[in-house]
Amino acid sequence: MPIDAIAPTDAATYAAKATSAPKQEMDGEMFLSLLVTQLQNQDPSSPMDTNQMISQTTQLAMMEQITALTTTGTENFSLQMRTSAAALIGQNVSYTGADGSTVSGIASAVSYAGSVPQVTVDGVSIALDAISGVTAPVTA
Repeated sequence: MPIDAIAPTDAATYAAKATSAPKQEMDGEMFLSLLVTQLQNQDPSSPMDTNQMISQTTQLAMMEQITALTTTGTENFSLQMRTSAAALIGQNVSYTGADGSTVSGIASAVSYAGSVPQVTVDGVSIALDAISGVTAPVTA
């Protein structure tokens, strides 16, 4: 019996294939995919219990609602930070400087460009969560 030679493989063929990154979090789509796979591969002689299916569907609905609630909570926190930062304009605020000393000044502007609002104090941009105190401005 003759043995045929095996043709060399092209390494570029394997390198060009796209690989997908695995999901790092479970979402409704993944849960539904698992449920459909479970239904497709069930034993026809003993199908899935109706109570189990209702339970899994309820779990899916609960997970989606919890995800929506988490998103709403995150949005509310972001809005609260923005409101708090805006309320600082014209106030005397203090923060810890780069050298470790307490620095005070009047907040004159707020930037919402990043994930944490930046408050401008005497020309220096300070993250809202770095501000350690607020006092009313001294009027003469």
